[in-house]
Amino acid sequence: MCLIAGGIGSNLRERFIRMILAGKHRGPDSFGVWTDGGVLKSKDFSDVYRIPDGSIGILQCRLAMTGSKAFTQPFVNEFSLVHNGEVYNHRELRAFLEGRGLSFESDVDSEVILRLLEYLIGKGLGLRGAVRRAMGMLEGDYAVAFSDGKVIHLFRDPVGVRPLYYSPGGFFASEKKVLWAIGEEAVPVKPGELVTISRKGIEATRVFSLEELRRRPLTGERALKSVSKTLDCTVRRRVGSRTGVLFSGGLDSSLVAFLASKYSDVVLYTAGAEGSPDLEWARKAADKLGLPLREYVFDIDDVEEAVPRVVFAIEEPNPMNLAIGVPLYFATKLAGDDGVKVLLSGQGADELFGGYAKYLKQPELMEKDIFELAERNLARDDKIAMLNSVEGRFPFLGLPVISAALNIPPELKLEGGIRKAILRRTALELGLPRELAMREKKAAQYGSHSQKLLERLARREGLTLREYAERVFREVFERA
Repeated sequence: MCLIAGGIGSNLRERFIRMILAGKHRGPDSFGVWTDGGVLKSKDFSDVYRIPDGSIGILQCRLAMTGSKAFTQPFVNEFSLVHNGEVYNHRELRAFLEGRGLSFESDVDSEVILRLLEYLIGKGLGLRGAVRRAMGMLEGDYAVAFSDGKVIHLFRDPVGVRPLYYSPGGFFASEKKVLWAIGEEAVPVKPGELVTISRKGIEATRVFSLEELRRRPLTGERALKSVSKTLDCTVRRRVGSRTGVLFSGGLDSSLVAFLASKYSDVVLYTAGAEGSPDLEWARKAADKLGLPLREYVFDIDDVEEAVPRVVFAIEEPNPMNLAIGVPLYFATKLAGDDGVKVLLSGQGADELFGGYAKYLKQPELMEKDIFELAERNLARDDKIAMLNSVEGRFPFLGLPVISAALNIPPELKLEGGIRKAILRRTALELGLPRELAMREKKAAQYGSHSQKLLERLARREGLTLREYAERVFREVFERA
């Protein structure tokens, strides 16, 4: 995980310094910069003032997760490349590419993206075709920028797990605030989109869509087997030697924790006000799973202190995202303080398998919500986790699981009026205790009581929650 940023323009040094300082919370281990004036890499952030000036450049601030901590991006060769995220099948792709004569300079998963692009372009696919084919081959969560020294290309995984923004003025970054720091607007790179920044302007083209994952409908035992096999595989790929799970005791997080515990030492992390349903259920569920639970019990004073940090992370005065973000902030902070860098989440299961009540009347909204998940939910979760130097990983949003879900008819997901029916059946077959597999839970902002505490804070000032969020937003970013 990291910050990636860059752009095209004159006298880049000063702007790159401001971008690094605004976004280094995403990558505190080291930074690296390539411009057409030179390359600088350092573990000492006081060296930012030695950045080579230039008219085109890309940079990274790294939170080391996969591969040697000694290596800092950008990769500089025929292309210069920076990457934010993880490639979970990097070993298989590395072996594939080495078997075709490509060599590597590091053990970092990001380099696989660069070599894969070089290989596919060399096969005559052209840039757009190479990026499209790469998206189909990469199993991971990624935001990528690469340059041939004349233009900068950006692309983002087809789900949009990792955020990426560009400005009409020719710059890009992992977070909006990094572009705001240099007076630029922030426009999201859409999932599966290729954006080219040149001195002539911006060109954006969709090259891969989740709709392409549709195949023949899966029914009966084939549907159950497909969900269980793909989910088990995506969980196994995403665990570390020590893995945290963002835990509420509901079906989604319980199933992820249950599967992860087969492959890793698992610690569960939860946050809520004392007496909240999520906290009480997390304790019961952890006991049933036999897994250690770490809990952050917050009160109204904790929430008041955390609100400016959460608003800084989510970069908007949205009261619902603020209420969801509060327990997420405390849980990821607890994990980060414990030195746990990988935190699995059940995000995406509701949209894929029919978890919301609205789907009972309008099942067609499931696919619409899946395609809009990136900016609505995933950007929020990524930015809050990164504030605490924790990487959120989402097994339900692996392309194999999404493909399985898109090919399961809605009537199996909402069978007999039971939401997530197919996922509950899968969980039971895998061995999850029935009490956890069948549990209905409230949304995080209600289950943790964060919404209730935020509304009390707003009433203290005679404001609605939206007005309170807007006031804090103005104060935070006026200071920034």
